[in-house]
Amino acid sequence: MGVGLFGAGDFANTMLTLRAVELLTPQWGAVAAGTTAVGLYVLHNIVYAGMSYPIGALGDRLDKRKLLASGYLLAAVMGVGLMLPFHSIWYLALIFVLGGLYIAVEDTLERVIAAELLPQQVRSTGFGTLAAINGVGDFISSLVVGFLWTAFAPAAGFGYAAVLSLAGALLLWRLR
Repeated sequence: MGVGLFGAGDFANTMLTLRAVELLTPQWGAVAAGTTAVGLYVLHNIVYAGMSYPIGALGDRLDKRKLLASGYLLAAVMGVGLMLPFHSIWYLALIFVLGGLYIAVEDTLERVIAAELLPQQVRSTGFGTLAAINGVGDFISSLVVGFLWTAFAPAAGFGYAAVLSLAGALLLWRLR
């Protein structure tokens, strides 16, 4: 339930890049803002790739569920950060680092926890269900965030995502 709730707030990375372009364009121009946003996305992916193994190792020592909930909290912080109209490249770099870190936590630990909870004979079905929940959640979130962004303001869309990420984290934290 917590994974699905979080997933309904876990928007596509394209929105992250688009927000960076939108914030940087007034100062840098469209071309430089677009190029910089792509560079920030590269940073995001470097953090994601670089932190996945250490997160897995940390999950071997700590409560995986609480660590996953902490990753969901990072996504909520990132969502709140995207609500704010800061035009600083350093601020946006921090947001993209948070994004890479929370995805490293999510991708690594959701699957590990599923593998530990599911009996061997239904594990493949469980992984398929997890992937379906994540895919549907990403679709719903991207659709809602995009709609709220367009109809109201970016803060409305990212606020929605932050609230659902926080709710998913709290639900996961409370589960036994």
